[in-house]
Amino acid sequence: MRRRKGPIGKPKVAQKGNEAKADEVIEEEKEGASKKVDFKKTLLRLAGYLKPESKKLVAVAVFALLSTLFNVLSPVILGSATTSIFESVTRGLPIDFTFIGQVVMILVVLYLFASFFAFIQQYLMAGISQRTVATLRSELKGKLTRVPLQYYDQHSTGDLLSRAVNDIDNINNSLQQGLSQIITSSVTVVGIVVMMLLISPLLTLVVFITIPLSLLAVRFIASYSQNYFRNQQKELGHLNGHVEEMFGGHPIVKAFGYEEQAIERFDEMNERLYEAGWRAQFLSGIMMPLVIFIGNLGFVFVSIVGGLMVVNGSILIGNVQAFIQYTQQITQPMGQIASIATMIQNAIASAERIFSLLDEAEEKKEEASAIDIEAIRGNVSFHHLGFGYDADTFTASDGDGLLIKDLHLDIEEGQTVAIVGPTGAGKTTLINLLMRFYEINRGQLRIGGVDSTNLSREQVRSIFAMVLQDTWLFSGTIQENIGYGKKNATVEEIQAAARAAYADDFIRALPDGYKTVLQEEASNISQGQKQLLTIARAIIADPKILLLDEATSSVDTRTELQIQKAMQQLMKNRTSFVIAHRLSTIKDADVILVMNQGDIIEKGTHQELLALRGFYADLYQSQFAG
Repeated sequence: MRRRKGPIGKPKVAQKGNEAKADEVIEEEKEGASKKVDFKKTLLRLAGYLKPESKKLVAVAVFALLSTLFNVLSPVILGSATTSIFESVTRGLPIDFTFIGQVVMILVVLYLFASFFAFIQQYLMAGISQRTVATLRSELKGKLTRVPLQYYDQHSTGDLLSRAVNDIDNINNSLQQGLSQIITSSVTVVGIVVMMLLISPLLTLVVFITIPLSLLAVRFIASYSQNYFRNQQKELGHLNGHVEEMFGGHPIVKAFGYEEQAIERFDEMNERLYEAGWRAQFLSGIMMPLVIFIGNLGFVFVSIVGGLMVVNGSILIGNVQAFIQYTQQITQPMGQIASIATMIQNAIASAERIFSLLDEAEEKKEEASAIDIEAIRGNVSFHHLGFGYDADTFTASDGDGLLIKDLHLDIEEGQTVAIVGPTGAGKTTLINLLMRFYEINRGQLRIGGVDSTNLSREQVRSIFAMVLQDTWLFSGTIQENIGYGKKNATVEEIQAAARAAYADDFIRALPDGYKTVLQEEASNISQGQKQLLTIARAIIADPKILLLDEATSSVDTRTELQIQKAMQQLMKNRTSFVIAHRLSTIKDADVILVMNQGDIIEKGTHQELLALRGFYADLYQSQFAG
C-alpha cells in the first residue's frame, strides 16, 4: 500500500520515500490488527442490522419449525413399519403390506410438506440478507463521503475497495447461508431432542454425553481461528491495494523495468495472505470432522445400549431404529453449526473492518449560512494563517511542525494570481485551504470579506471551480461529464462551454458526438482532449474564483494556445489562482507569489520579480538558460 497524495494531486509532505511510507502504514495496520476485538460486540452490532427484518425472521423461524416438524416425525413413523415387520416375522404372521403402504404414503406427504416449507424459508431468507447488506453497503458509501480527506491519505484505494466489495460479499454470503442454517439447525436439534425424550430418556442421556463435547470443541477451535480470519481480510486488503496500484501505473512500471520487483512484492503479500488464509481455513476445517467423530461415538453407544434394551423388552426395535436415525440427524445440524462457525468468523472479521470505517471521525456537519453566496465578491485575504497536515505536532507559540507558519496576503477581486515555487513549497496546500479540503490551524482565511469558517464547506466550494493537472472524468457520456460542473445544465450550455474550451470540434468528430461514452479512465480519448473537457466543465460552472493547477501541462503547444485564449476570456473580471511550473504561461499574471517552505518569499509582477534578481529570477533563468 502506498500513502495517497493530497486531493488535487500533490504530495503533502516530502519527508519519506513512498516505500518507507508504505511499510510504515502496513506496520501501523498490523499493530491495529493485533489488538483484541470484542467478537461478541461485533456480532451483536451486525445482528442489529437485522432488526428491521424481525417480522420476516419470525416467519422464517415458523417455516423452519414446520419443515423440521415433518422431518423429525418421519423416523418414528418409519420405525412403526419396522416394528410391524419385526413382530410379523417373530410371531410367524403374514406381513401387513397394507399398513406398510400407508406408512410409505404418509412419509411421502411429510417429505413434500417439509420441502415446500424449506423452499419458502430460503426464499424469505434471500430477501432478508440482500436488504440487510444493501443497508450496510449504503451506510458504507455514505460514510466514505463524510470522512475527512486525511482518511484517504492513509488508506489505499485497493483497501477501501476490498472493504466495500469483498467484506460486504462475505457478510452477504454468511447472512444468506449461515443465518438460514442456524435457524434450521437450532430448530432441528430442539425437535430431535424432544422426540428422543418421548421415546427413551435413557438413550437421550447417552446421546447428551457427546453434545457438550461437540460444543466445547467448536468453541475451543473458534477462539483460535478468529484472529487468523481477521488477518486474512486485512492481508486481502493489502493485496488489493497493491494490485490496484500496479495496474493503475502499469505503463510506468514497464517503462522503468520494475516488473520483477512488482511481482516479488505481490508474491510477498500473496504469501502472507496464503499463510493467514491457510491457518484460518485449517483450524476452522477441523471443527466439522471433530464434531462428526464425536457424533459417531454417540451412534455407537446408542446402538449398543438400544440393542440391550430391545433384548430385555424395555423398548421396541422400531423405536431403536428411530433413535439411531435421530442420532444421525442430530449429528448433521451439529456439523452444520461447526461449518457455520467458520462462515460467521469470516463474516465477523469482515464486519470488524467495515465497522472500523463506519466508526471513523467524520467532518463536522455544517448548516448552510444565511449569507447570500451570490453577493460575495472574489477578493481573498489570508491573515496570519498557519497550517500543518499533522496538526497535533505543532506548538501554537512558534508554529513548529507547520507547513505554512504565518501567511499574510490580500488578493483583489479580478486579479490573476500565479503561485510558483519548488516541490513541497506549499502551493497546492494553499489551494486545499481555499477549498476547505483541510481546516487551518490558526489565523483567518476570508473570501469576499467573510471568514470561510462562517460558511459551510458546500457554500465555500460553490464559489470555486477547479481545473487540475490530473484530469478526472467518470464513465459516462461527454455531455454528462461537461454538465457535471452545473446542476441541470442544458444541452445548449454544455455545447457553449465546449466551444469556449475549444473542445467542440473534436467532440463532434467522434462517432457519437456529445453522446460518446467515455471508457474507464477515459481511455478512448487523448490526454489533451481529457484536459479540454475538464476546462469546459469549469467554464460551465461560471465560478467567482478559478483554481488552475498546471491546467495546460498535458496538452500540445497548439492546444495550449487555444486553451490560453479560452482562459483569458474566462478569467476576465474573475479572481484566478494559477499554480504553474512553466513560467512562460504566467508572465501576464497580475501578481506572482513565489513560495518556499510554506512562506511567500517574493511577490510582484513578472518584470518586478526579474528586476529583484532573486529566487524567481534564478528559477526563470534556469528554465530558459538555453
